[in-house]
Amino acid sequence: MSQTAPSRLPKPISFLFENSIFLIAGTLAALLWANTNSESYESLVHYTIVGGDAHHHADDMHPHEGVDHDEHLLEIPTENQSESRGFLADIYHRVVERPDENGQNHGINLHFLINDILMALFFATAAGEVWEALLPGGSLSNPKKAATPLLATVGGIAGPALLYIGLAAILGETESYGRGWAIPCATDIAFTYMVARLIFGPTHPAIAFLLLLAIADDAAGLVILAIFYPSKAIEPQWFLLTITSMLICWGFSKAKVQSFWPYLLGPGVLCWVSFDLAGIHPALGLVPIVPCLPHAHTDLGIFAREELNRDDTLNAMMHWWKNPIEIILGLFGLANAGVVINTLGAGTYLVLFGLLVGKPVGICLFTLLAKSVFRLEIPSGMTMRHILLIGIISSIGFTVALFVSTAAFKGADQAILDGAKMGALLSFVGAPLSFIAAKFLKINSGKPDASTEQPS
Repeated sequence: MSQTAPSRLPKPISFLFENSIFLIAGTLAALLWANTNSESYESLVHYTIVGGDAHHHADDMHPHEGVDHDEHLLEIPTENQSESRGFLADIYHRVVERPDENGQNHGINLHFLINDILMALFFATAAGEVWEALLPGGSLSNPKKAATPLLATVGGIAGPALLYIGLAAILGETESYGRGWAIPCATDIAFTYMVARLIFGPTHPAIAFLLLLAIADDAAGLVILAIFYPSKAIEPQWFLLTITSMLICWGFSKAKVQSFWPYLLGPGVLCWVSFDLAGIHPALGLVPIVPCLPHAHTDLGIFAREELNRDDTLNAMMHWWKNPIEIILGLFGLANAGVVINTLGAGTYLVLFGLLVGKPVGICLFTLLAKSVFRLEIPSGMTMRHILLIGIISSIGFTVALFVSTAAFKGADQAILDGAKMGALLSFVGAPLSFIAAKFLKINSGKPDASTEQPS
């Protein structure tokens, strides 16, 4: 996959892009800003850019007082309303002006631009990783090779979700926090890879295991977002527009269109609009066209530099957008991490406990299940100590956990949303915990275990 590359940028700039520094900086800036001048922070993040009624600019400074401004709450317009505007004007009204249930237009604000439009590029590249992993030679192409980390992924989703739901029930907080069960299921692939590389070294077999697990987790996350967190009531007729956009992509491919720009600006925009109108989270709006882009027939491996020499459309798109997406993630951190520190609450502990405890426990239990029940293998050079450490590293939810927090608690009380976000932010404590665990488990960088466990 084409995520890392020899960079032509100066080394200090290259360091910023390759180590998620923009995301960290955006997150820290948002935390500092929100805790020193929250009103100006909210004013900027929720400022209406286009399509809103003039008098709503002031309202957007207080976006959480009963109405969610990022979500169009209006259901299908009445027949008379649609006919009076015309088809295209009606689509513009719903997609750009974004009316609420009272018919007031809130438009596209900065938060929506970042979370639902720009982040669509992030999820498109995540989908590209999953699609390439399914190609011959990819990490998910061999069922036997992929089976153990795939089962570990199931554990890494089920463990946090069940622990979150169980603790919420024990605390009597199911009604308030129940919708957030998917937040601790997330794994931040960029940060987990960075931490794992520092602990294991770049060539340890645990790296490939972790990345395969993270890719599968990405795929599961896309499905969870689409099914469990629709932006409004599903309107399935708009999926005809999704199919149309995929057919246009197929036509472009047959016509030997190599540049990715026509795919993004034509059927890509059409597909995004179809998801928005259908009620599926629009940030996922580019995912359906990814498999339709011209692509190589084999995958050279995750983070393989050799893929830079390939000129297929999918690879070119993923490589071109790599650095811009790092900047987008910085904006995402700025727009979403502005949580007041004193908002620690039940949601914080549910998310944090789900990630820091549920992740490693679930991954270890399902790996043991793979070994003992299904007689599957752990990769050579690894033992259950490495699996436990991978589970701890995977507890860093951060980016995706923040995104799911926003999707899960849209329109909820601000304290509930901020509490859940704080749990996602604090999951970064999984990084130092991973280094401590590596020392305790006596796992040395770059040295596979000599006493490799064999399948039972």
